[in-house]
Amino acid sequence: MYENVILERKDRVAVLTVNRPDKLNALNLATRNDIVAALDELRADESIRCVIITGSGEKAFIAGADIAEFAGRTAHQQRATMQAMKVFTAMEEFPKPVIAAINGFCLGGGCELALACDIRLASSTARLGQPEINLAIIPGGGGTQRLTRLVGEGKSMELILTGRQVKADEALAIGLVNEVVDAGKLMDRAMELAASIAEKSPIALQAAKEAVKTAARTNLREGLDREIDLFALCFASEDKEEGVTAFLEKRKPEFKGR
Repeated sequence: MYENVILERKDRVAVLTVNRPDKLNALNLATRNDIVAALDELRADESIRCVIITGSGEKAFIAGADIAEFAGRTAHQQRATMQAMKVFTAMEEFPKPVIAAINGFCLGGGCELALACDIRLASSTARLGQPEINLAIIPGGGGTQRLTRLVGEGKSMELILTGRQVKADEALAIGLVNEVVDAGKLMDRAMELAASIAEKSPIALQAAKEAVKTAARTNLREGLDREIDLFALCFASEDKEEGVTAFLEKRKPEFKGR
């Protein structure tokens, strides 16, 4: 169904693999469109509660944008292209939890896509960075904004101004990734984490994701007010009743997403 991505379902977890290994899974227009379309499909699939995104092959998660598409573009043409580029926003606003399984080079637009995910697991061989400055441009898919919110202004400024790549252990130390995993165990760990998330109520997962993201977008007072709203909305669900009842009965809950 898709030209440059592979979509698989394993129980309540979907695995979305960017499949351009000969181009180190670079994000050309067709690939970005495929990712957005796959996310739309998964948004409507009530059986899926968590998504993993990764790259095909062992060399790269996503090595960046397809630089060949930049050649000859004017500033006006590039601005129009960027305004129409929905993949980063689509990833960040996707209502279900998304785990990036970073299995190699995660640079430029690839790093920006990982930043738009909720949790980032990195292979021990991963390399992350925003090297756009080396092409006399800057990150344009949210890198200057999401990276800064994640690692702080000083470290973000350093990485963006130098364009240097960081190894997995440094990425972990600065908070760019959540966990580093041996290369051969990355997808097993991603599936383990995704399965544990998928056991939870999808209603509560969506509310929790929105509440946490609100923290980075608003002031504390607005965030606390939104948290209360979302907390109260959870009380309108059948899942909340099931969760409380299962706790009192000392059994595992069976959430239905209602």
